[in-house]
Amino acid sequence: MSARFGPAGNSDSFSNVHKSSVQAPQWIARLGRDCYEYQCGKGVHVGEETARKVGENARAAGIALSLHAPYFINLANPDPQALQKTIGYITSACLAARWMGAERVVIHSGALMKRTRREALDTAVHSLGEVLAAYDDQGFGDIALCPETMGKINQLGDLEEVLELCTLDERLIPCIDFGHLYARSLGAEDGEEAFDRMLSRVEAVLGKERASRFHSHFSRIEFTPGGGEKCHRTFADHGGYGPNWAPLAAQVARRGWSPTFICESAGSQAEDALEMKKVYRTFLDEG
Repeated sequence: MSARFGPAGNSDSFSNVHKSSVQAPQWIARLGRDCYEYQCGKGVHVGEETARKVGENARAAGIALSLHAPYFINLANPDPQALQKTIGYITSACLAARWMGAERVVIHSGALMKRTRREALDTAVHSLGEVLAAYDDQGFGDIALCPETMGKINQLGDLEEVLELCTLDERLIPCIDFGHLYARSLGAEDGEEAFDRMLSRVEAVLGKERASRFHSHFSRIEFTPGGGEKCHRTFADHGGYGPNWAPLAAQVARRGWSPTFICESAGSQAEDALEMKKVYRTFLDEG
């Protein structure tokens, strides 16, 4: 298998022509992409009929589906009532994913809430354990949950923190957002050495089999020195925004891994996903 590439939600070029995400899988497939991440960032509002139609069209077009759970999930919130809400948000996302036949649900790690990183991570580990118990009880155990690396410095979710969360259960697959890691490192996590180090670390913690099929978000990011992530950019934007895609593509091709790359460029995610795939294929051909 090789890596898969597709957009997060609907690009401007799709939305200018089509009104419904039901039509997205065929459109994505015609343009040479392999996957699609359905967006429920503002809440799980998709109905069963629509979700099943998206899934049917994706299967017919050969498009692998994932789903992004609500952005406001905070595994690190110590309030018991907040945990129950988090469980509800994630299991609702899993239900929508089940209707679609989506293989993966991406979840945010959370915020520090004026605590140490260790305190916040300990809370998140406990919360994720409760989430796993609930999603097993409700029959969602075959859907992979993907804790995501986050872009703001005051958020939980650097690479080490996400990997620790993923050690809780072998069904957890990290969502490595390389743009977020670039932003929270203020541009340091970029280039061949950084990507080699990061991928080697994922393999060391999770093993080669799980590491080789990691989930990923990728886009160029603008950051601020004090906070990290400011906003997503596109491949066409000038201004020195990173990270650079080519050295990461080379590392993945060299290892023979088969991750899923979801492009989160601001409005041009479908076009930039295709560019990512083309660059990656050149490294496969060289190998």
